[in-house]
Amino acid sequence: MVPADLMRIEKLVVIGVGLIGGSLALALKRRGVVGEIVGLGRRVETLEEAVSLGVIDRFDTDHSAVQGADLIFMGVPVGAMATQFERIAPYINDRTTITDGGSTKQHVIDDARQILAGGASRFVPGHPIAGSERSGVAAANAALFDKHTVLLTPLPENDPSIIEQVTRMWQYTGACVETMDPVKHDRILGLTSHLPHILAYTLVDFIARGDNAERCFDLAAGGFFDFTRIASSDPIMWRDITVTNRESLSESIGDFIERLSALKELVDQERADEIESLYRFAREARNRLVDKRKS
Repeated sequence: MVPADLMRIEKLVVIGVGLIGGSLALALKRRGVVGEIVGLGRRVETLEEAVSLGVIDRFDTDHSAVQGADLIFMGVPVGAMATQFERIAPYINDRTTITDGGSTKQHVIDDARQILAGGASRFVPGHPIAGSERSGVAAANAALFDKHTVLLTPLPENDPSIIEQVTRMWQYTGACVETMDPVKHDRILGLTSHLPHILAYTLVDFIARGDNAERCFDLAAGGFFDFTRIASSDPIMWRDITVTNRESLSESIGDFIERLSALKELVDQERADEIESLYRFAREARNRLVDKRKS
């Protein structure tokens, strides 16, 4: 529920005006809680598009534009966070709050503490559990976060007031905000988000590099497209997620290979009852999940 006493953001700077950063800007505009939104990035054509779409009010390519911002949102891939911290560090003060939308948290926190030093106390890490296989500012959607969860992984050195500021910002978008330990975040999201993307990319790559790839794709049915939809996601973003969450992902991939090898053994030995039991267990687990999300 959005608090009744609205907290206004007079100046918001969005670094990386893509799907997430652009959707945040539109959602806050929709709620009427933001004054000026400044887009910051390298590609002028993208920033000009964001202005023409009404996502941002103006743009800049110089990081001095963050001066005087109430809030800075880092919407860049996690692999680019360190560079962005370096570029904004000279211009932030103790009145500016920084947050991000990165899909991995501990790596970003380590970068912030190393580069921003004492300024890291102004950084509240976050991760909206919402997205699309589409990318870029043209895909931005004011309703993207409605009824979705945003996970914050606050630092011990964060003042409660800035945690509240970031919490309210996300509540204004229609999101439900929860807090979580960053290590736990990376482990859980590694299983539920990062690993599925790796599997989808790998399956498409496996078929595309094999014999009769074109014919295989011609005959692909709905299940294939449903499963591999996320393989259309931004490769740079997912490269960075894979690398920065490598420890959790390596463990998850290893565990999954063991489970897949066990299934291969069941297939090789034609143990139909055990295969069916596995499928039934998985179906029931997923159905419970779907019912829970509908309620």
